[in-house]
Amino acid sequence: MMVFPNAKINIGLNVVSRRPDGFRNLESCFYPVQWQDALEVVPATEKQFTLSGIPVPGASNTNLCWLAYDLLHADFNLPPVAMHLHKNIPIGAGMGGGSADAAFALCLCNDLFQLNLSLDRLEDYARRLGSDCAFFIRNKPVFARERGDVFETINLDLSGYFCAIVYPDLHITTAEAFGLVKTEMPEVSLKDCLEQDIVTWKDTVKNDFETALFPRYPVLAQIKDYMYNQGAIYASMTGSGSAIFGLFREEVSVKEWAFPAAYQVWQGQL
Repeated sequence: MMVFPNAKINIGLNVVSRRPDGFRNLESCFYPVQWQDALEVVPATEKQFTLSGIPVPGASNTNLCWLAYDLLHADFNLPPVAMHLHKNIPIGAGMGGGSADAAFALCLCNDLFQLNLSLDRLEDYARRLGSDCAFFIRNKPVFARERGDVFETINLDLSGYFCAIVYPDLHITTAEAFGLVKTEMPEVSLKDCLEQDIVTWKDTVKNDFETALFPRYPVLAQIKDYMYNQGAIYASMTGSGSAIFGLFREEVSVKEWAFPAAYQVWQGQL
């Protein structure tokens, strides 16, 4: 069986408070985009995990896909599988690619072995793998709170808009980003800002990690400005970086954008 884990963008991200467990409480809108990896899982005589595409650091047995299998195996004694991940979503980009891979691995194993787990139970397993993994179980726009794993419905439909994403070949670790960001409760709720017309977002919908990371990596601010110069209605860094996305009313010619060859550029309709 094969699935195609997709990325997400953060439309706004406020780091609002510290938690006793050492994490931070967040508020953000998670929105799926179709920049995809490919994941195949088939029954096998012994456990096997292989990778292709973008190199993924770390041993195979630490990959989130493999950890997802192990999590279910501990409760259901699953038979061995051969798992292959083709990595296409950039790493350290703030798009949740690794989290998507883990969530899709859970869903794929659930289907392959007919475990009949509900979406709620799959979300519970996903939360044990990472803060935003649970989002990809239902894979629909949500307003996320706490660690990014508590969800509220949000009346936000960007169907028909085009999204362009630029990854500047810059891996920003979560530890680095959170080590620089300041914790502050916003004066106006992000959810309230998102309910306003999209043309207002440029002035009201913020990602706190931009303030932390743009001075250290000026290229990120340059890409954001470039998006606006190309006609974006709204542009922002996603997650804790380093990818920058722009929302457009019409399709844009990203192949003509003047970026270095090492940059990755994606565009799709939402």
